[in-house]
Amino acid sequence: MALEGDQRSGLQPYLDSLRRELRVPDATLLSVLLALLAVALTLLVWKLIQGRKSSRRTVLLVGLCDSGKTLLFVRLLTGTYRNTQTSITDSSAVYRVSNDKGSSVTLIDLPGHESLRLQFLEKFKAAARAIVFVVDSVAFQREVKDVAEFLYQVLTDCTVLKNALPLVIACNKQDITMAKSAKLIQQQLEKELNTLRVTRSAAPSTLDGSTSSGTAQLGKKGKEFDFSQLPMKVELVECSARGSKAEEGSADIDDLEKWLARIA
Repeated sequence: MALEGDQRSGLQPYLDSLRRELRVPDATLLSVLLALLAVALTLLVWKLIQGRKSSRRTVLLVGLCDSGKTLLFVRLLTGTYRNTQTSITDSSAVYRVSNDKGSSVTLIDLPGHESLRLQFLEKFKAAARAIVFVVDSVAFQREVKDVAEFLYQVLTDCTVLKNALPLVIACNKQDITMAKSAKLIQQQLEKELNTLRVTRSAAPSTLDGSTSSGTAQLGKKGKEFDFSQLPMKVELVECSARGSKAEEGSADIDDLEKWLARIA
């Protein structure tokens, strides 16, 4: 019996140590578990964000009347030339992009009339994956204020900002001699958008402190505006939906097609 007691007392330190190990997890093991949990949560959040993004398969074609949106829409889908008229409603079709994934998006051509364009933007913006803003490069100098006004409304829309929708400014009608270059169009638009921002910020606020419903501040306060200040990526491409030979030739829209392939 004494021997048994001695053996028990000799094992006691090991038993006590085992109880402590069971009660208090090893610090290293706990750190690993916490790190794995953080990674799992990060992956879950990323998957949810990607899932929401992948569910948005619509690319909106917007712009002023006569900018060439509808012909651009037709050229992207069929490659052929067609005489078009000013749209008063939307047109949509599935467009298969030129990339290794064989992806497709739904192109929606929105009316450009002043009384309709914001109404249709409101209708489709939540499902949009990206926006193609079409500009008439020939009439640009004359229309710059109207173009900037509409672009300002698009860029300050809360849904567009929240989803950080990629946006390309398609400088159309480059086949015509008097067309302005993408570089000049960018410079003029940034200047006009900066002027609009200053004007809007000086406007009387509403009761809730905002200047207008559903819009946000454009760019960075205290700095001259440029597109790099936006949460979404804005690019400019030169294109010609008509092409140099009109119905007899093909359109010059390679850069736009490459952009669509990247965002699809």
